[in-house]
Amino acid sequence: MNSLVDVMGPLRMVDHGGDGPPMLLVHGLGGSADNWLRVGGDLARDHRVLAVDLPGFGRSPPAGRPPTLEGYVELIAALLRQRVREPAVLVGNSMGGLLSLLTASQHPELVRGLVLVNPALPSYDRAPIDPVVRAVFSIYAIPGVGELYFRKVARRASAEASVRYFFELCGLDVKALPAEVMDTHRALHRYRRDLPWTDATFLGAARSILKMLLRRPRFEEHLRRVRAPTLLMHGTRDRLVSIVNARAVARRREDFTFAELPAQGHTPMLEEPAEFVERVLGWTASIAPAERPAAAP
Repeated sequence: MNSLVDVMGPLRMVDHGGDGPPMLLVHGLGGSADNWLRVGGDLARDHRVLAVDLPGFGRSPPAGRPPTLEGYVELIAALLRQRVREPAVLVGNSMGGLLSLLTASQHPELVRGLVLVNPALPSYDRAPIDPVVRAVFSIYAIPGVGELYFRKVARRASAEASVRYFFELCGLDVKALPAEVMDTHRALHRYRRDLPWTDATFLGAARSILKMLLRRPRFEEHLRRVRAPTLLMHGTRDRLVSIVNARAVARRREDFTFAELPAQGHTPMLEEPAEFVERVLGWTASIAPAERPAAAP
């Protein structure tokens, strides 16, 4: 069920149902709540599952809320306090994984557990960087150049070409995706194409991510502060975030449960939804109540 709720402004929420402990699904850069289309209902077997369009993404307008990591963390915290009202399991992919980690670091009383799905991470151990990924993020990073790229190149592509490019960059086999997934993402792309905030939101968020990840000590301070039980899942075929970086984080936090996914790329919940659901639900079922941070009074 889709609804528009008020959390520091209008916010699109998708309620997948369920009546177990709450779970909030947080999408990545350029994504939306629709990225969880293949798994939301099945995760609701054990959880009350909600997905969100962050401000400026999906069908949530920015409404004055800045497209920065700091702004999104405060938005997630407000959403948990106002709408969920008890500690939740945060499941975040890519940028959403980084946001979930930062939320657990800064608002531990709101987080019951973390599932980090190919999260955005700093570079470690001379991790290889895909040349296409390096090129596009270099363009995004430069003020004026990123804006010109979107005006002159990205906006000229059809919805079909844009969705295919995004999915293929994430490592998805587009031909293997159900028609419903492709149709939903095409429709969202058409809706967003002419919105006045689409490009600015994407570039603002991308630059905020780069600012965090290029300052690795700052990221590692947040990593050390996480106290919630954490599952780190990472596809070894990820072009956007190297598995080398995930392995380095797992070494720094040996208390995290670490799962490498040898046949998957950047978006396991879209690539192998049945395996994703079983891994996540198997892990959340194993969290002992005593390990879960208590809610703030």
